[in-house]
Amino acid sequence: MAAEAQSTNDKPNGSIKALTSQTDGQATPGLDNDVDHDDSDDDKDGGVDAAATVAGAGGKKKKKKRKPKKKKNAAAAATATAGSQTSPPRVPVSQLFPNEQYLEGELVDYRNENAYRTTSEEKRHLDRMNQDFLKDYRQAAEVHRQVRQWAQKSIKPGQTLTEIAEGIEDGVRALTGHQGLEEGDNLKAGMGFPTGLSLNNCAAHYTPNAGNKMVLAKEDVMKVDFGVHVNGRILDSAFTMTFDPVYDNLAAAARDATNAGVREAGIDVRMSDIGSAIQEVMESYEVEIGGTTFPVKCIRNLNGHSIEQYSIHGLKSVPIVKGGDQTKMEEGEVFAIETFGSTGKGYVRDDMETSHYAKRVDAPMTTLRLSSAKSLLNTINKNFGTLPFCRRYLDRLGQEKYLLGLNNLVSSGIVEAYPPLCDIKGSYTAQFEHTILLRPTVKEVISRGDDY
Repeated sequence: MAAEAQSTNDKPNGSIKALTSQTDGQATPGLDNDVDHDDSDDDKDGGVDAAATVAGAGGKKKKKKRKPKKKKNAAAAATATAGSQTSPPRVPVSQLFPNEQYLEGELVDYRNENAYRTTSEEKRHLDRMNQDFLKDYRQAAEVHRQVRQWAQKSIKPGQTLTEIAEGIEDGVRALTGHQGLEEGDNLKAGMGFPTGLSLNNCAAHYTPNAGNKMVLAKEDVMKVDFGVHVNGRILDSAFTMTFDPVYDNLAAAARDATNAGVREAGIDVRMSDIGSAIQEVMESYEVEIGGTTFPVKCIRNLNGHSIEQYSIHGLKSVPIVKGGDQTKMEEGEVFAIETFGSTGKGYVRDDMETSHYAKRVDAPMTTLRLSSAKSLLNTINKNFGTLPFCRRYLDRLGQEKYLLGLNNLVSSGIVEAYPPLCDIKGSYTAQFEHTILLRPTVKEVISRGDDY
C-alpha cells in the first residue's frame, strides 16, 4: 500500500481528485547515478553553476563571479539558510522552511505528443491553480526524506523492529508538528501509512504489534515502507536495507526497476507498457547466495497504485509485469510506483499476524451489534478516517481489548485488513517505491532524494 504493495486481489477504492507534487531531497534533485535517465532534463536545472573561475589572457584568473540563481532553484537556496535538523529528527520542517517554500521534487518534462505541455499557457494556468496541493505534498516529502535519511544512518542489526518503527514514526510526527494524540490531530498531518518493516521472504504489510520481540539481524533484508501525509496528501515511498553485500544485487534490481517504472510513467501511458519496462529491468538481475545463483523475479501479484486524498489506494493499479492492461495514466493523477523483486516464486500469499488496517472508502452503512465495534469505529473515524493505521496506533490512543471489535468491523466490510504478504520461506525480497504527480506541465517525482 502507500508504502505498500497492492495485491491483485485487493479492490482499491475511490478516485483521484487532487493534483499533487513533491519536493526533492535535501540535496539537489537527481536520479540515482546507477540508472540511465535520458528522458530528463533535470540535471541541467539542478546542477551547480559551471562558471566559477575562468582563465584570462596570460593565464591570470579572473575574479570569481557568482551567477544569479535561477528562479527555479530558489527553494534550494532557502534550505541552505533554513536551519538544521537534529538527530533523531525533532525540528518541524515548517520551522526549517518558515516561508513554506518546500523543495520541488525531480521534474521531468513530458515527451513526444505531450511535449507541448511544458510551454502551454493553458496547462501552466492549471498548474498554478494547484499550489496548495503542491505545498502539502512537498512538505510531506521533505518530512519523509529527512526521517528516512536519519533511519538509513541509524538502523543497525541488533535493534528490535519495534524500536525501529517507533523511531521512524516519532520522527514523522515531530517533523509534521502533529503528535496525533488529540481527536482530529492525526487527520491534519502525520503518518500516512504505518511503518512496514518486512523481513526476507515477507515483501509487504508487516509492522510489529505490541509485545513483538523480533530483532533485526545482519543477514536480514528489510523493506522499510512508510507514508507521510499533510492534509490527506499522502507521500508513499519505500526502500530496502541490507547489511551483507551478498544481497546488494537484489536491492539494486528493485531500485532500478522502480526507476524504470518512474521513467516510463506519464500522461497517456498504458499500464501494460509500464509493467513491461519494469519487468525487463528487474529480471535482468541475478543474485548469488551461498554459492547458488538465483534469478530475480518480479512479484507478479503485487502492484503500484494510484493515490487519492486520505486514501492510499485509488482505482488504478500499476503492474510490475507485462500484460494486457490498456488503462492509461491521466493528467492530475498521483501514483505510487513500487516494485518488488524476489529470489523465490515471485508470488506472495497472506501469512503471519495482521497489523495493518484501513477503513474502506466505500464502507457500507451497517448496524453494528457489538458495543466494542461501535466504540472502536468512532475512534477510527475521529483519528484516522480512511487513512491506514496499525494496532500499535490504537494502543497509543489508549484503546484496550479492541481485537473482537476490530475483527467485527473487518467481517462487516467496514474496515479492510491487510495481512503480511510473503513469498516462499527461505527466499528474499526487495522493494523500492516513489510517488509521482502527473502535473499538467511536468511529471514530478515528489519523493526523490539524494539517497534514491
